[in-house]
Amino acid sequence: MQQFPCPFCGLRNEQEFHFAGEAGKTRPDTMKEVSAEQWSAYLNHYNNPMGKTCEIWVHLPCQEYFVMQRDTVTMEVFASEQIRKDLK
Repeated sequence: MQQFPCPFCGLRNEQEFHFAGEAGKTRPDTMKEVSAEQWSAYLNHYNNPMGKTCEIWVHLPCQEYFVMQRDTVTMEVFASEQIRKDLK
């Protein structure tokens, strides 16, 4: 079983985590008109890279979201950090 580092709780079993999306994906500006194509692209299109990537994950027991840097091929985890730096 793989262990993932939660920046709030420490090293935990991978079954306690849920993938929440790509880090850095920009939501369309809802203060402007957004076409159906723009919403579709935002909701349904993913890069799905091979290799090192940044992703948003949630640790279910503490309900905290964070960014994890990992390799999608080897599953090696390089770092995990809080999304909001002002919480430290």
